[in-house]
Amino acid sequence: MVAYIHEDSRQRKCQPLVIFLGDIVDKGPDSCGAMNIVCDTVQRWPGSQLMLGNHDYMFRDAITVQRHDILKWLFQNGGHTTLASYSRTLDFDPEEVLFDIPCSFPEHIRLLHDASMIQTVGQYAFVHAGIDPAVPVSEQRLPDCIQIRSKFLDHVGRLSHVIVHGHTPLSPPRPVVTENRISLDTHAWDTGVLSMAVFDLRRDTIEFFSTNEYGAVVPTQPLYLDRGFGTVCAD
Repeated sequence: MVAYIHEDSRQRKCQPLVIFLGDIVDKGPDSCGAMNIVCDTVQRWPGSQLMLGNHDYMFRDAITVQRHDILKWLFQNGGHTTLASYSRTLDFDPEEVLFDIPCSFPEHIRLLHDASMIQTVGQYAFVHAGIDPAVPVSEQRLPDCIQIRSKFLDHVGRLSHVIVHGHTPLSPPRPVVTENRISLDTHAWDTGVLSMAVFDLRRDTIEFFSTNEYGAVVPTQPLYLDRGFGTVCAD
């Protein structure tokens, strides 16, 4: 996907700004490798950013302040698999790996600390889970940005920004566009379908791409869900 972004931006003659929608860890067998990709991309293209996901938040918390239930993260939320990807041995002590990560992977710690809760670009607001529709974008709370579902997804009507988000897996694995949001979580770690939206602000266009069964990046057609207010891309 990153190689595709590089080639696409070369053809468009512009530098991309890449926004990752979060949950880089706990999903799939190589969280460490996924974090490396995000770190490299953010450094490669200034302005690129990671949106903090709930799993990223739990991982950051486990490494640093440990305010939450680490055992629950380890054995119910994918934490053990994440630490296995950082370990140099198959038989590892989770506490030792947690202690080692800040020393061996300081760039990952910086990435997690620098992750944004929400970021606006023009008429779009990028966030991991969504927003509370009753609250202005500039006043959103962290728990909503990283965990909200039904209150946001079920809200019908225009908002101040078009919300671009992940968090809630889509079935079938296909982006969904409504009048107020663009949903992109196609459950890549399970389905193999990784999706992105390309916003060309100069041309005011949005294009959608996903990986296919061979790992190639191909154009994809989102589901346009008209709930009585039209849809974003049809305006």
